[in-house]
Amino acid sequence: MSRLEILEGPSGRRVRSEAERARIAAESLLPGAQVSEVARKHGATRWQIYDWRRRFRQRGEMPSAEAPRPPFAPLVVEGPLEERHVPAVKLEIAIGDVVVRTDASIDGEQLSRVIRAVRASR
Repeated sequence: MSRLEILEGPSGRRVRSEAERARIAAESLLPGAQVSEVARKHGATRWQIYDWRRRFRQRGEMPSAEAPRPPFAPLVVEGPLEERHVPAVKLEIAIGDVVVRTDASIDGEQLSRVIRAVRASR
């Protein structure tokens, strides 16, 4: 069963305090939070939350959404990489009632010529 909330008053609008707006906007900035889920939870719209965040940022009351990213770790390769034996991949192309089978190592231009020849012979 879903929750039903009835808002009374002349417009049916919810009046939120600045503290409540700030709390909801801050919740939307938590790692892994989705604005649409936060909005639904608090009976607001995504656009209200985006607007509140923008206004708090303009007044310097909320950090910027562009948080510094963690640096990348350097890639370290110790010793030569082993060559692994990769089994040959077979390629099978069906053109109507004709089936073309080849290795996946076939040259693209050569394969294109074979496909054109099969189509032209039909």
